[in-house]
Amino acid sequence: MMTAVETTSATTDKPVVKKKKSSKFSPWSVVAWIAALGFFFPVFWMVLTAFKTEADAYTDPPKLFFTPTLEQFRAVLDSGLGTTLANSAFATGMSTILVLLLGVPAAFALSLRPVKKTQDVLFFFISTKMLPVVAAIVPLYVIVNDIGLLDNIWALVILYTSMNLPIAVWMMRSFFLEVPGELLEAASMDGASLWTSVREVILPLISPGIAATALICVIFSWNEFFFAVNLTAVQAQTIPVFLVGFITGEGLYWARLSAAATMAALPVILAGWFAQNKLVRGLSFGAIK
Repeated sequence: MMTAVETTSATTDKPVVKKKKSSKFSPWSVVAWIAALGFFFPVFWMVLTAFKTEADAYTDPPKLFFTPTLEQFRAVLDSGLGTTLANSAFATGMSTILVLLLGVPAAFALSLRPVKKTQDVLFFFISTKMLPVVAAIVPLYVIVNDIGLLDNIWALVILYTSMNLPIAVWMMRSFFLEVPGELLEAASMDGASLWTSVREVILPLISPGIAATALICVIFSWNEFFFAVNLTAVQAQTIPVFLVGFITGEGLYWARLSAAATMAALPVILAGWFAQNKLVRGLSFGAIK
């Protein structure tokens, strides 16, 4: 008879067979790839058209093989793209900074340090997004004209801040709610002030959520068109208004418009690419316990 030690050694000496992951075919993966290619194809076609001449861009059927050229990009740069890029970058960056400076304390007060009638305050914030922009453009135009900010980039900074602040407060409040209140209690017991607790404990935990909120505000501000086209002319013109200038009575310049749209979309695409990890973590914050 085998002793218990021999039996144990015999069982432990057996090679461990790793189970292979099953590679079953899933039709949903095919559907996902088709949907992804469908969403990506217009962007691919825009970039491809940007390297064509106008003659190649108007061919029917479209040309897939052609001699690439940078003529359209040079024409776009010569037509004043740099100024509009600077205006969009300034309005987007300043409004996003202001949104975070105002939204983080408001979201903190409505979550970990709630005020009276919190739900009423939240409804007031989000109700400002229910008003159609068209209904408010006439009084806004009159106010902006009276205070001397017509065709001024600071008017867009103020409007973009007010436009994105309700969404930012709602998003960041949900991130704050995922932070256990015991962390603040433990920090206060250790002698930390409220500001120190928020700066050293809370903000590092919700940094992915803040990054996701900031990126969404950047996208909304960068792509905003209605305020910009009605409240700016030349000096404060932004990228969306600049792109419309390529649609003239003489025709639509497909190749040049594609080049301008490619250069206009590149900053936001790069920002999303570098912040994709923060964005995914922020948007899924609290989804898995």
